[in-house]
Amino acid sequence: MLYTIFKEWLRPVSEARQEWLLVFARYPQPGLTKTRLIDALGAEGAATLQHRMTLGLLQQTRRLRDRRGTRIVVHYAGGDLPLMQSQYGKDVSYRPQCEGELGKRLGAAFAEAFSRGAPAVIAVGTDCPALTESILGRALDALNGDDVVVGPATDGGYYLIGLRRLQASLFHAIDWGTSRVLEQTLHAAHEAGLSVRLLDPLNDVDRPEDVVHGRQHLDSAAPRISIIIPALNEQEHIGRAIRSAITADDAEAEIIVVDGNSSDETVTVARSCGATVLHGGRGRARQMNAGAAAARGEVLLFLHADSQLPVHYVRHVRHILAWPGTVAGAFSLEIQPTGLGMRVHAATTNFRSRGLGIPYGDQAIFLTRATFDAFGGYPDTAIMEDLEFVLRLQGFDRIRIANALVRTSGRRWQRHGVWKMSLLNQLVIVAYMFGAPAELVRRWRESGIILPRRALLCGMYHPAGCSRQASERRQRAGYEAVGPQESAF
Repeated sequence: MLYTIFKEWLRPVSEARQEWLLVFARYPQPGLTKTRLIDALGAEGAATLQHRMTLGLLQQTRRLRDRRGTRIVVHYAGGDLPLMQSQYGKDVSYRPQCEGELGKRLGAAFAEAFSRGAPAVIAVGTDCPALTESILGRALDALNGDDVVVGPATDGGYYLIGLRRLQASLFHAIDWGTSRVLEQTLHAAHEAGLSVRLLDPLNDVDRPEDVVHGRQHLDSAAPRISIIIPALNEQEHIGRAIRSAITADDAEAEIIVVDGNSSDETVTVARSCGATVLHGGRGRARQMNAGAAAARGEVLLFLHADSQLPVHYVRHVRHILAWPGTVAGAFSLEIQPTGLGMRVHAATTNFRSRGLGIPYGDQAIFLTRATFDAFGGYPDTAIMEDLEFVLRLQGFDRIRIANALVRTSGRRWQRHGVWKMSLLNQLVIVAYMFGAPAELVRRWRESGIILPRRALLCGMYHPAGCSRQASERRQRAGYEAVGPQESAF
């Protein structure tokens, strides 16, 4: 008994009396999310809008937590814990929603919070982009004097409900998903003798006609970071890449997809996800340079179409570029799926990029626009544009690697074999740096063959041409006379 009393005495008061904020969210799976908007936005576009609204709301809830210590618990449907954490961070708690109608799920969530000693609990959905940290704070303050606080939605429902003790009757016999929800909830509160505080009404985004209003809130700030994604026939991956780049950090990222004349639905998917689509012709270097020319951001980040950025990548970008003596940055690499061979290759890549300061393009290189312009952008070559550009940057100052993972597809390694592809990559680099023609090197790597065919090998080996090419590449990489970019600093 004394042990029990002592343990309760040690239990932090802040935890026992912590206000709870319950966020009801859904994993943004295309086709299963915001289904009423699919006809207007497409499956990818509806999922992307849902993702943006969830990010925006969680940004507001984190500000509330920073100000008053509120506990955030995300009750999710669809997906699983690793997927939710990868999309929305690990600094909040997650619970899978229980089975049943919305009233049952709300009741269960409130019951858990009150059983854990919460003095006040509010629940919100992710459909209201106008919901801010100050409104959430006013809702919690209202529970100091009233039994119930409700935020009415203009469609007849509510975007927020808060209680200071469990009131199960408010979630029973409600026609969920109809315009009668608010009326029936207020009637139930009146029947139970509860005092109710109403907040200002706000718009939910549930129907196609709501989308314009919702996007006005999401797009209100000018971008400070431009994400540039070169793409060619990437319909299977481009949606995930774009969603990973969508940020709630002051809505400061613009996303530009530069298409290389894809023959599949890459352009359609990219537009449905809210990205700006440009047509830059084929060639990754040309595409990235075209995207940079059109970008409005102060910082440029180059993301491969089959890669995904980490959560809160904006914070990592700011942190890296704020270091003195830093010319550019990139992320650590994870290759998916993560088998033994993939992990070994990723570990080798991370060791090289950290130890030598030489990241490759699939690590999402980022730098200021001023630096990019001063170094003349990516060299217009058929392959190794990232290596040449990084070597040029490295000759001026340090390239730092963020302690966060960019996840890239391991499809090339799966297609040709991990160890074979790793060896081939090294051979290709050697051949390129010794002056082999870029287009032939590109064809060699795409073939997946360790020893190239005789015709390809003969084309790559021409003593005079190779010597000249090697010299030019060393110059572009900064090994010999640096060239005009020196005057920019």
